[in-house]
Amino acid sequence: MTNTKKIAQIILLHPDDNIVVCVAHIYADDLIEIDGNSVKITHDIEVGHKLARRALAAGDKVYRYGAPIGSMTQPVAIGAHVHMHNMQSDYIPSHTRTRQNKDRSET
Repeated sequence: MTNTKKIAQIILLHPDDNIVVCVAHIYADDLIEIDGNSVKITHDIEVGHKLARRALAAGDKVYRYGAPIGSMTQPVAIGAHVHMHNMQSDYIPSHTRTRQNKDRSET
């Protein structure tokens, strides 16, 4: 008899968090469970990156370890990758390649 064990791909760090953190690489088209919802992932997500625990709107605070770490700049669906392309830090300046490239073209 073969014993197969499913390895957890995400972890919830605090019950008040609205994101989960990847603890194993997640591949495009993987099905993962977030709070009892089966969610199909659209692209690869690296270890340590965040996924939306629920749908988030632009302006929503992002909570990790129960504390706000930034705000969404775009709306996302449950299971969407939450990173610098769709959130910003509310505490330190952050820059993305898109923004830097835009700045360079304006000068």
